[in-house]
Amino acid sequence: MRIARFAAAGADPAYGIVELAADDGQHPDTIAVITGDPLAGPVNFTGARHRLDEVRLLAPVIPRSKVVAVARNYAEHAAELGNHVDEEPLLFLKPNTSVIGPGEPIVKPVQTHDLHYEGELAVVIGRICRHVPPERAGEVILGFTCANDVTARDIQGAESQWTRAKGFDTFCPLGPWIAAHIDLASAAHLGIRTSVDGQLRQDGNTADMVHSIAELISYISAFTTLLPGDVILTGTPVGVGPMEPGQQVSVEIESIGTLTNPVIDAADDHSFVPDGPASR
Repeated sequence: MRIARFAAAGADPAYGIVELAADDGQHPDTIAVITGDPLAGPVNFTGARHRLDEVRLLAPVIPRSKVVAVARNYAEHAAELGNHVDEEPLLFLKPNTSVIGPGEPIVKPVQTHDLHYEGELAVVIGRICRHVPPERAGEVILGFTCANDVTARDIQGAESQWTRAKGFDTFCPLGPWIAAHIDLASAAHLGIRTSVDGQLRQDGNTADMVHSIAELISYISAFTTLLPGDVILTGTPVGVGPMEPGQQVSVEIESIGTLTNPVIDAADDHSFVPDGPASR
């Protein structure tokens, strides 16, 4: 089952269940609308259905509290940046305001001259949990999606902690949907490929993780309560590198799908948030 968040023309964002042509079902490449939020409680089919090419896919989840990311969880990636592999997981947080969905632009801030992609498997938490034993980690997972842990590499190297280098708006693309049909054992052997303008840059596999998904959930939940909708980024394989405005970056994960985002310059970002107090 693939759970997507989408917007149809003239309608508010909604959730739906995606059926692909590869599923050999009766409604290929469509999305069946469901009521409510699958992260908040039971849902039902409304009977409405849209073609996938007629809707805009959004970030499949907007984390209610946090995105927890894992650094140096692939030995070859740690080595390519001149780092060692830590005995315990090395963690950092990305604000939920960094999350964007498929097709939304990654904005290169004026503060960086070295913007990097990092294709990753993301875990979406489905149940409130704390002190999760590794052997029960599968019980708290809603599903998996693709992520790009966008990084201002020059800022990361210049500062002792990574909040700014990893936390700019648009620095956490997620999508295209949550793959809820993948179990924990299968997620431990998925190919991850990142391409820039169609050229392959990363070609890894989750089997190469230093710390497994179950270990990460157990370790993280030992110090912070995980809430439904929280996201864990599990680290990136070897092959990270620069991306520039005008390019398209795609993260493809086996059995999940492909997340593609254009890169734009901050000068081309026309989003607007008004200054001053809100009108009442």
